[in-house]
Amino acid sequence: MNQPAIQVLGAGKRYVKYDDTPMLVSRIARLRSHTSRSSFWAVRDATFDVARGEVLGIVGSNGSGKSTLLRMLAGVTAPTEGRVSVMGRIAPLIAVGVGFHPELTGRENVYVNGTVLGLTRRQIDDRFDEMVEFAELKSFIDTPVKFYSSGMFVRLGFAVSVVSDPDVLIVDEVLSVGDIAFQLKCIDRMAEIQKSGATIVVVSHNMGAIRNLCSRTVVLHNGVLRHDGNTEEAISLYHELLSEDRELDEQPGSPTPLAGERAIDLRAHIEKFELVDHLGQPTRHVDAEKEVTFLIDARLIAPADGPIVFFSVTNSSGFRVYGDSTGWRNSTSYRGGDVLHAAIRLKMRLAPGTYSCDVLIVTSDGVPMTPRVPSILVYAAGRNTVTGVADLQAAIEVERHSPIRGEISDAPRHETTRVFP
Repeated sequence: MNQPAIQVLGAGKRYVKYDDTPMLVSRIARLRSHTSRSSFWAVRDATFDVARGEVLGIVGSNGSGKSTLLRMLAGVTAPTEGRVSVMGRIAPLIAVGVGFHPELTGRENVYVNGTVLGLTRRQIDDRFDEMVEFAELKSFIDTPVKFYSSGMFVRLGFAVSVVSDPDVLIVDEVLSVGDIAFQLKCIDRMAEIQKSGATIVVVSHNMGAIRNLCSRTVVLHNGVLRHDGNTEEAISLYHELLSEDRELDEQPGSPTPLAGERAIDLRAHIEKFELVDHLGQPTRHVDAEKEVTFLIDARLIAPADGPIVFFSVTNSSGFRVYGDSTGWRNSTSYRGGDVLHAAIRLKMRLAPGTYSCDVLIVTSDGVPMTPRVPSILVYAAGRNTVTGVADLQAAIEVERHSPIRGEISDAPRHETTRVFP
């Protein structure tokens, strides 16, 4: 049996926090400063293997322990407990500008970083032009890197990492700093590296990139490994955990109406707001071609005539991409203690991405009668060719006409290719 490229066994990292009174405050108050320390586990009891040639995704909310785990994999920091083993040459790209000396030029930093990655000077000489061409920094390669933008840092760092022929490539969210063209270039290069047999670990908040690159994904939450397996299931869990965190943040106190909302005429409480797939199973990962259902239960605490259910979908930029309601058609009267049950069925034919789904119940006069409930965060797994907001499912026909007359060939001179959703 082949030995895995990466082995993580019960690994954890503990940091010490110093909870001291600020020095300036203590001096002003003429108080003696007392040192107070506490422990904080950034990662705890993580166990997983990564096979040679595998592309592993790591996702989690901010502060979940992703960067700490990557630093242990890259050898930047040692685990407090457990063991981390990585076989072969590692090329870590885990922060913008790490390993670059600001006073050195791009050329000098290429040689320094290449040496750190295990390349000889001759190997760097042979690959130097390729690195510079990939980074698109020919005009600035002899400029001190302290004058580089964050995007230029990333391009140079990534170029050195991928051209060094690593056995293990570790890529953090830093790729999001580059422009779209460079990101696509990096993804193509990572695919080439993976085909050569290298192992790749990718950390990103871009669920589209994770979904396209990784067949297996790890989910970290509060330093604990919550999932290791199917990427679609990982994305669903990631969004579920994000929703739970937002719900906890919104628990204390009474809800505050959004800007432009009318004051609440409290007549009901929403007891259930959940999303299920076409099989009736809870999910947060939606296939654009399969119907899903949002289920709502609201218990009336006061009589109401003709309550209206509003539903909206908002993208990650805060733009409402869809909104609908039952309208003013509902004339049903509800008494205190009655339950309003609603099922919203739809196909989320949207561009791939994360969306926030909300529901609100108002009186027939348009006054909110329920407090706002936490949004459901969901990943819409639409077609990768779609950009913008909605998937209008265009049918694209492409034709080839040959202008050459008298051509003798078995191939037709007129071809039509139809591309359907």
